[in-house]
Amino acid sequence: MIYQVLYLVFVFLPFFSKFSYATDTQCYIVPSNSNDRRNNKTSLRIVQYNTEWLFIDYYASSDCPGNGCTWKNSTEAEIHLSYVSKIIADLKPDIINICEIEGCDELNMLRTSISDEYLPYLIKGTDTSTGQNVGMLSKIDPLINLYRSDARETYPIYGSKCGYSGTPSTTGVSKHYITEYVINKINIVLIGAHLLAFPTDSTRCAEREAQALVLQNIVLGYIKKQFEVILLGDFNDYDNEIMDSNKDIPTSQVLDILKGKDIKTNSSFYKLNSIASKIPNHDRYTEWYDKNNDCKSSANEFSMIDHILVTDNLFNKVSNAFIYHVYDEFCNTYNSDHYPVIIDIDL
Repeated sequence: MIYQVLYLVFVFLPFFSKFSYATDTQCYIVPSNSNDRRNNKTSLRIVQYNTEWLFIDYYASSDCPGNGCTWKNSTEAEIHLSYVSKIIADLKPDIINICEIEGCDELNMLRTSISDEYLPYLIKGTDTSTGQNVGMLSKIDPLINLYRSDARETYPIYGSKCGYSGTPSTTGVSKHYITEYVINKINIVLIGAHLLAFPTDSTRCAEREAQALVLQNIVLGYIKKQFEVILLGDFNDYDNEIMDSNKDIPTSQVLDILKGKDIKTNSSFYKLNSIASKIPNHDRYTEWYDKNNDCKSSANEFSMIDHILVTDNLFNKVSNAFIYHVYDEFCNTYNSDHYPVIIDIDL
């Protein structure tokens, strides 16, 4: 009898998990022995990719897969995952930061379909409303377990032009992780983050500026320890210095803050460089928003809100930077509404 029960558990548990209301697992602990599984040890390919609701396990709060997100059932969600897998396999990253992923189950599904050279890493955030997290697949094992900061900053921040007129409050970065690498004898901190959505909404703008200050303090701590920095993710904001293809102008100071600006003195605590400066202006777009609801993408509906920022030493070693515009955007596509951002660093 016991064997029959065990058989039923192992056979049907995977199916039950797709509709489970239980929380997903974490995978933030690194192996005791760090390994580097890159084919070319002199080059490092980093990819930033918002994969748009990469959920296979059912998450009740957001009803996803379901009517609460893009993928209305498990079949659609699984097809979407197969599309994402193909894109990642084509890009062959050494490290890929993934936004809008549910958890380690989905990371492991990607790994299974792409290559076991990758290991999945994710520490759950605090966005319990959507259930979205930020995770990564890496061919290089980090040296320390992924961790996150519960620090909070007050908004509106000093000098904010977001137009927020509500009661001052505080916020933190609900979706992010921090970890450390030594790659080719270079100490590198990798910080993956997904900031609050809606670039021009006054409340979200103010909250996002406070989130940027939290990340700035983390970066500054590592700069003081003489680490190289890779800060990447969906920042949901524009860069007023390295403008996107539609010359979108931010109302916030988010990118300035992340790059190191001291908002009170207009000087800099440190300097991070946007790799977008190495990409032609006409190619600087990473996300589609269907402004007129006609389900067809047009040039004026794209913006660049996904970014990779790096310290001078790494920036000077970037040999290639591009955005992977290989698929068209339209309603009912199984591809993400974002495009991957890629850099190659010669080490």
